[in-house]
Amino acid sequence: MAVRQYKPTSAGRRFQSVSGFQDITKAKKHPERSLLAPLHKHGGRNNRGRLTMLHRGGGHKRRYRVIDFRRSKDGVGAKVAAIEYDPNRSARLALLHYVDGEKRYILAPVGLVVGDMVMSGEAADIRPGNCLPLHRIPVGTTIHNIELKIGKGGQIVRSAGASAQLMAKEGVHATVKLPSGEMRMMHQNCKATIGQVGNPDHENVSYGKAGRTRWFGRRPRVRGIAMNPVDHPMGGGEGRSKGNHPMSPWGVLAKGYKTRRNVKSDKYIVQKRKK
Repeated sequence: MAVRQYKPTSAGRRFQSVSGFQDITKAKKHPERSLLAPLHKHGGRNNRGRLTMLHRGGGHKRRYRVIDFRRSKDGVGAKVAAIEYDPNRSARLALLHYVDGEKRYILAPVGLVVGDMVMSGEAADIRPGNCLPLHRIPVGTTIHNIELKIGKGGQIVRSAGASAQLMAKEGVHATVKLPSGEMRMMHQNCKATIGQVGNPDHENVSYGKAGRTRWFGRRPRVRGIAMNPVDHPMGGGEGRSKGNHPMSPWGVLAKGYKTRRNVKSDKYIVQKRKK
């Protein structure tokens, strides 16, 4: 899964690179139709039409791939039929054909190839792509797609190249080291998938030009220091200035300011990601 570098035929191509897509195995690029859903764009607006998220809008039209984050089909084997591209995330998808005829998408981990058999449940082996409760996974194993609440489905460690490590087990909780460096306790009945999320070279891709970011639905971001005081707290001044403390247009500090509000789950954090 190497990154392919373009020849510098223009200024936009000079530093542009793209994923090699050697891991994509489907001859026809069409996804599984039964696992597609419509995906509507909102341009950063909420249900009242108010702009609540900046720098969103435009972008290429997409359709959502319904992914099985819960891995609730325990004890039923499935064969990997294809490794596919997903425009909605950085990771690749693996199309599973279960022995009972059902089809589902999962996140494709590193090392999973077409023809492999995967399974979820307590009887599954410790192999990439298999999903087990944390109490059935040996300490030191690399995992991803981890549940925070039992039965809710994997919520964390899902992006390309991400992986966590199971560090310890004590009582009903297991300690997991997350990609940020945070050590967190989770219930041992929460499920996790073995292995590292595929497409680890995603972080090495360079967009190369501003127009390519617009294809992803991201609009230009203007620096606050370049605005007028009426538009931003960091704007204004005679000539170029350093501005104020880094903050949002509404005065919320942007660097080093603690934004965490869920104090109820602080007791599950063994070691914070910030030293």
